Amino acid sequence: MPEADAREDKNFHTGVPQKSEGFFLKGSNALDWGLKNRLARIFDPSSGRTVMLAIDHGYFQGPTTGLERVDLSIVPLLPHSDTLMCTRGILRSVIPPTYTKGIVIRASGGPSILKELSDEELAISIEEAIRLNVSAMAVQVFIGGEHETRSVHNLTRLVDMGNGAGIATLAVTAVGRDMVRDAKYMRLACRICAELGASYVKTYFVDEDFETVTASCPIPIVIAGGKKLPERAALQMAYDAIQQGAAGVDMGRNIFQSEAPIAMIQAVRRVVHESEKPDVAYEYFLDSKDRG
Repeated sequence: MPEADAREDKNFHTGVPQKSEGFFLKGSNALDWGLKNRLARIFDPSSGRTVMLAIDHGYFQGPTTGLERVDLSIVPLLPHSDTLMCTRGILRSVIPPTYTKGIVIRASGGPSILKELSDEELAISIEEAIRLNVSAMAVQVFIGGEHETRSVHNLTRLVDMGNGAGIATLAVTAVGRDMVRDAKYMRLACRICAELGASYVKTYFVDEDFETVTASCPIPIVIAGGKKLPERAALQMAYDAIQQGAAGVDMGRNIFQSEAPIAMIQAVRRVVHESEKPDVAYEYFLDSKDRG
């Protein structure tokens, strides 16, 4: 038998109510503890924002420029990311298991760039996601696309699977070649994803009225980096998105296709986490690039 705790001077702090602090992330306070813990591996609790490094392009377009050798181009960037978005094949074969930040796994797929991209299905089981210890699963949602309903069902099935295991669901709004990239469309797509249970949304930044997109979406929004831009322009886009309510960026080509990827991801971090002005961040990029 263990020795009894016989002390009589215990202090229960009866006059101090127990605090129950709210979770820092928009719309996430009612989630289960495990799910919130995983989201805290994606979003920095001190800023409430994230710099996601997206390298999942190969799941439909093969060896993208800059991703020909992930071990050489991406692994050196990992210490500067808040989370990594990748496929399970790259995760297992290349990413060091000592990487302890959040992993967002690509969970949908099917067609290549040679086919109709909206014809996707779920491409991973919840058992596999648990085995890989991921923080979130990402699914493409093609609002207005040819296979819109299937992609929406992919999202809802993934939400159910993720909620059962305490794993977040990232809904990625896909914009087809013939769709208008404006605030009206983004509001529609992001709100639908939120209403159907996504934990957070990845969408494109638009120059006009983007604040209406973030205001009408009750969960966090991160912006996609999209096509490669000049570094100064990419930093401006990140700054404008953050100032208009985005909770971070998910950049790929604007980082790994930069002439100085490490300098670029560090500059992006300054914009996202410190609200650094684009001109100042760009000067930092230039100085870091010159230092090698």
